[in-house]
Amino acid sequence: MSDHNEDYKGYRTPTLGLLQKEAAPVWSQVVLHTTGGDFTGLILPRSETADADHIVLKLDTGYNIGVRWDTVQSITVNGRKEANYQIPEKAFPFDPKKPRVKLFGTGGTIASRLDYRTGAVIPAFSPGELYGSVPELADICNMETEKLYGVFSENMGPEEWMGTARAVAAEIEKGVAGIVVGHGTDTMHHTAAALSFMLQDSPVPIVMVGSQRSSDRPSSDAAINLINATRTAATSDIAEVMVCMFGPTSDEYGLLHRGTRVRKMHSSYRSTFRTLSDIPLGKIDENGVAPFRQDYNPRRDDNQLKLNAVFDDRVSLVYYYPNMKPDVIDSLVDNGYQGIVIAGTGLGHVNKPLYPALDRARKAGVHVYMTVQTLWGYVQMYVYETGRELMGKGVVPAANMLPEVAYVKLGWALGQSHDPEVVQKIMLTAVNGETTDREPYNGYLVLQGGIPEVEEFISAHRR
Repeated sequence: MSDHNEDYKGYRTPTLGLLQKEAAPVWSQVVLHTTGGDFTGLILPRSETADADHIVLKLDTGYNIGVRWDTVQSITVNGRKEANYQIPEKAFPFDPKKPRVKLFGTGGTIASRLDYRTGAVIPAFSPGELYGSVPELADICNMETEKLYGVFSENMGPEEWMGTARAVAAEIEKGVAGIVVGHGTDTMHHTAAALSFMLQDSPVPIVMVGSQRSSDRPSSDAAINLINATRTAATSDIAEVMVCMFGPTSDEYGLLHRGTRVRKMHSSYRSTFRTLSDIPLGKIDENGVAPFRQDYNPRRDDNQLKLNAVFDDRVSLVYYYPNMKPDVIDSLVDNGYQGIVIAGTGLGHVNKPLYPALDRARKAGVHVYMTVQTLWGYVQMYVYETGRELMGKGVVPAANMLPEVAYVKLGWALGQSHDPEVVQKIMLTAVNGETTDREPYNGYLVLQGGIPEVEEFISAHRR
């Protein structure tokens, strides 16, 4: 539009007219006097793709809010402070005494800046950018980086899983001390499972890390997560695929979760990742890694590992719900799917109307496995008649494998064979803790607010 100029970046009528009338260009320190009270902060550029009805204000707390133009009665301008969101780039110092860590990027916002032209978060990725953003990394290792993908985590899939596995294997064979994989948090547990199956018996740690909140936010977890993940990759004796994210809601320490037993459990909490039906591998802070258990694959001095980067993507994960119709299963079979993982109710159940469809799936050569949507606990299909009938129709119980992990593992298994006996052997032979003989007594802890003993515990430990 012709009324756009550098003083009012991204703003359009009607908001533009208000800012021009009040002589309050972008980067002005202002007080917005509105019908809902006064708001003090810095006027930021507006994303070109956003609506034209809001002024973007960065509050003194560091958080951004949007204020509708038609609620603003007047604006007091108290000065101007143009912010520089370009990440400073400094040469990453080399120390021959420090271990070499390779960071692969797939599109997560580990270290980032906000591009106010588009409203997008732009990741910092070169070693120089990372050093400029998180200089503590140079105290830990010599870091090299490589961008594999630049996608949101919901767009990560089998091709990216296999490509990442191959890239990680190639770097390990060159003698790197550890691997960090930056990844969006939404599907990180899927990728962690895929890498756990595709990369076995690693001699060094393979650490997946992300951030729930971008680096321009005061409550960002990006820097501390990256520091913890890098320290784990460089120094940990635990040589497995792990997810490293916040442990408690504060930044006291990070937790290291086994790649086959971890799941994202909250949409926005920084401590969103939890180990289910087991306990984490350990914790990580400025003092290093403290293992919680000893049954992990230890670090070795060689550079050998087993790479098996295969996947048949004709696999589906079906969440059973009451009154599910048989055409849900039939449609998958008709469209050529070769594997189905069901997240069943209770001990692993579905309704009887699905039985004929499951019969048809078996006759079509489709591999069907049962998990539980409770997430904690085992499939127990011998207990009730329903479970025994389902096994008679070829449905295979998958012990206490998480539904998403079973989905990934079935695709990986079908990438190797379609023989039912071979596939079943692969599925039911644990690779890295995806199924366990038993669940520990403290592997199922759900704090339920309101219960007296829980409230007493929280009040004694909450800060």
